[in-house]
Amino acid sequence: MADPQPLILVKRDPDGVASVTINRPKSLNSLTRPMMVDLARAFRGLGADGSVRAIVLSGSGRAFCSGVDLTAAEDVFKGDVKDPETDPVAQMERCPKPIIGAVGGFAVTAGFEIALACDILVAAKGAKFIDTHARFGIFPSWGLSQKLARIIGPNKAREVSLTATPLTAEQAERLGFVNHVVEEGQLLKKAREIAEAIIKNNHDLVLRYKSVINDGFKLDLGHALALEKERAHEYYNGMTKEQFKKMQEFIAGRGSKKPAARL
Repeated sequence: MADPQPLILVKRDPDGVASVTINRPKSLNSLTRPMMVDLARAFRGLGADGSVRAIVLSGSGRAFCSGVDLTAAEDVFKGDVKDPETDPVAQMERCPKPIIGAVGGFAVTAGFEIALACDILVAAKGAKFIDTHARFGIFPSWGLSQKLARIIGPNKAREVSLTATPLTAEQAERLGFVNHVVEEGQLLKKAREIAEAIIKNNHDLVLRYKSVINDGFKLDLGHALALEKERAHEYYNGMTKEQFKKMQEFIAGRGSKKPAARL
């Protein structure tokens, strides 16, 4: 008998786009402890893989991720939850590569938190984001209590979390944490298009840009601007004359008919 498919699927395409799929469709992609460890390992590995330039995260079947498998709640919540090496959200936040989340169906509680750990989100029509921490007596530990308020404002975040009311894909787009809402059949295509647009750019600068946005978002504006300035100086001071020449050639080549070499 053939081995069952892994519950976390990882695929690397030759162009530099990798895909991670939560693959437990019969349980609406609810997460067991071993799945969390595998998901964390997947992002750690892709982050360190020089051939990977962008990552698309999705769920198989009718859900993105319906949260933690509560039949194993004690194992999950009383385990070594503070270990960042086995924490998928911690590893997503540490991952230097841009992560595009493709959300179809339900993103519930821990699944909502995993969605919020993506850098860019595409949602299918009919997708729903639900925070059920308060309903089931689960204390948030993957960032939902802090991130959502910073993205959509504290009043709206309190309503979403304290009432456990679903947010539709369209509401999520209006509130600014979903980038695009598409037909269900177009979900992975749209996520892939975004990844392909990213990988056409200067890879080093993409990594640095993601980092300065994400790191600066945690600071007040004054300190964030200082961080940008500091990293800009570091970047330019580290460039050789040859790199400056290439940059100038690239910019000059944009207006010519022949394509300029990529930096």
